[in-house]
Amino acid sequence: MAATVIDGKAFAARIRGQVAEHVAELKAGHGITPGLAVVLVGEDPASQVYVRSKSKQTVEVGMNSYEHKLDADTSEADLLALIDRLNGDPDVHGILVQLPLPGHLDEDLVINAIDPAKDVDGFHISNVGLLGTGQKSMVPCTPLGCLMMLRDHHGSLSGMDAVVIGRSNIVGKPMAQLLLGDSCTVTIAHSRTKDLADVVRRADIVVAAVGRPEMVPGDWIKPGATVIDVGINRIERDGKTRLVGDVHYDSCAQVAGAITPVPGGVGPMTIACLLANTLTACTRANKLTEPDGLTP
Repeated sequence: MAATVIDGKAFAARIRGQVAEHVAELKAGHGITPGLAVVLVGEDPASQVYVRSKSKQTVEVGMNSYEHKLDADTSEADLLALIDRLNGDPDVHGILVQLPLPGHLDEDLVINAIDPAKDVDGFHISNVGLLGTGQKSMVPCTPLGCLMMLRDHHGSLSGMDAVVIGRSNIVGKPMAQLLLGDSCTVTIAHSRTKDLADVVRRADIVVAAVGRPEMVPGDWIKPGATVIDVGINRIERDGKTRLVGDVHYDSCAQVAGAITPVPGGVGPMTIACLLANTLTACTRANKLTEPDGLTP
């Protein structure tokens, strides 16, 4: 039996709808409009597309969008000065610096200059530490989206065996922490894991975030397992460019109980969760009740 397809595009639309409702309530009840500031340094084409999409969706849910586009040769001092101004701006509740940055800029230094309470990407070292110790934090958007989809599909994740393939700071490590927080038994696997296929085969949940096209075949998947494919890889096939994930979709879909497609799976959830994080940051800054179901 073919797997249930987890429609990330539809789920993201639901999340954006919930965010829009909460934003309308904040405006009507408290006169507050959440604000998201996005900083883009340089003219990387993919980054420009992402920033346009983020800004468009921010406005669509009723938030204020502040775009700051800087030249590629912007100095580190000038970028840090902008971040400092945004940290002190009460109308800005979320700050996102689009990565990657030009090579002369220290990404860690820049990210850690953001006020942790406004770090809606969840990359600041303080938020990493809070997440790792089970405290309230800002959570990276992609893992948060994956967790939301898993909860929506399964309800409780307690006691499930989860394998996260990939150990990046952006997805793999925070994903493992979120699954631990929901009482899964979690293994972080990677390219050097011995007997990787056998490790993956025991999992009730497989989160593939390794950045290798179609690395995980169907015979690695436990029958009935849920497969969350974070990968977005461009490949050439039959003379055409295609987007594929980190799992081989066709073979995995014949074995899994549920699976996310690429595109249309995890991708749309990332921006939806960015908006949810901005809303959460706004409510925390104003000591209001946090939106239900939009945080871990």
